[in-house]
Amino acid sequence: MPSGNAHPSRSLAQFAADLQFADIPIEVVRRAEELFLDWIGSALAGKNARPVMAIERFALAMGPQAGPAEVLISRRRSSPLFAALINAASSHVAEQDDVHNGAVFHPATVVFPAALAVAQALGKSGREFVAAAIAGYEVGIRVGEFLGRSHYKVFHTTGTAGTLGAAAAAGRLLGLTPEAMLDAFGSAGTQSAGLWEFLRDAADSKQLHAAKAAADGLLSAYLAQDGFTGATHILEGAQGMAAGMSRDANPERLTDRLGSRWATCETSFKYHASCRHTHPAADALLKAMAEHAIAFEDIASVNAHVHQAAIDVLGPANRAQTVHQAKFSMGTVLGMIAKFGKAGVIEFERHFQDADVTRFRDCVSMEFDEEVDRAYPARWIGKVTVETRTGRKHFAGVDIPKGDPGNPLSRAELEEKALRLAAFRDGAGEAEMRDVIHFVWGLTQIERMGPLLTQSRDDHRSDTANQVRK
Repeated sequence: MPSGNAHPSRSLAQFAADLQFADIPIEVVRRAEELFLDWIGSALAGKNARPVMAIERFALAMGPQAGPAEVLISRRRSSPLFAALINAASSHVAEQDDVHNGAVFHPATVVFPAALAVAQALGKSGREFVAAAIAGYEVGIRVGEFLGRSHYKVFHTTGTAGTLGAAAAAGRLLGLTPEAMLDAFGSAGTQSAGLWEFLRDAADSKQLHAAKAAADGLLSAYLAQDGFTGATHILEGAQGMAAGMSRDANPERLTDRLGSRWATCETSFKYHASCRHTHPAADALLKAMAEHAIAFEDIASVNAHVHQAAIDVLGPANRAQTVHQAKFSMGTVLGMIAKFGKAGVIEFERHFQDADVTRFRDCVSMEFDEEVDRAYPARWIGKVTVETRTGRKHFAGVDIPKGDPGNPLSRAELEEKALRLAAFRDGAGEAEMRDVIHFVWGLTQIERMGPLLTQSRDDHRSDTANQVRK
């Protein structure tokens, strides 16, 4: 494994190119399987979402009508590029896809669409797919950590660091040399984009960020395979990503314990269907209500004690106009928690504009907390002060939100979550989804990555038989 920081971009590229399945500890492989299942559920939950349908219509107009890569929400097949584009967009709608705390980055929504599309196109084994996905996670997370807190204040890290993560995963499946992988990073980095301004208008940009990061990372890897060169210092160079997108970039984060520290296992599962910045306060409110027997009707106000990034991201979205914007409204999320005991996809879809929820929303405030901010992003501490209608104040705090590595979802909970998400917009029936679960838990025994979903597999077998007869 590479070491040293003389040229961190090159070291990271060498790691991604050289990573072998045999190098990966079994617990990291198991976590990758769990993250993959979690991503599939999120991707299916994006079915029929308006922004996703717009992107799929674009793909139908501009891309091929058939191909080796599966579009999960429609069961049709397309080229790897357009399949990755749609699958990434659809998996970033429900706000249930995973997140790495330290990088403030959603790896699954950009890494798995690229890796799955290329693996299906090339007929790679499950082990090759897993190794590639882990390479993508390790690269994308380290790039997010490298870019730092100042980057996240303006840039959506999933759209920026995510392009590098997708390039690493696709490049690993394409068998890029370390030099070619570095070229892929250069092309990916120069295309990295994604700005938070969309939240102020409830715009659809977040799905576009994920879609483009996955597709542009894949594009970069295929171009590098064909000899297309990219900037070799795209991350740390004088006019690279850090120079233009960060004030606190730390190049040492790019190569932090490569091959011994597995950032994939540090990734959190999202328990609530909302922006991750709301989760610590949501868990703290649940704790306060349980410990002090507080009912929804008893609450006069809630003050969430938060880190600065939560104020920056959530502040513009408090008076939400759409379901997706509501997931970035601290008041709406805590209103769901207080009334229903959860903030899931169904609650948002049906109740985000209920009169009692909006009244509750307007009684929620966010306050900068120095302890919470100092711990962030390594730790996401939750604190709330709840005042009841009788004037009593109750404080509650959580050190580890539900879904974090120190408080993880079990495999049974992940299966239940995947089934729930798949059923949300009829993305997949229960029997079909249980077949997917079985497929994922046996992923490392798969000799050739084909379609994931039953109907897609049947169509694929039919197409193959027709080709043989011809």
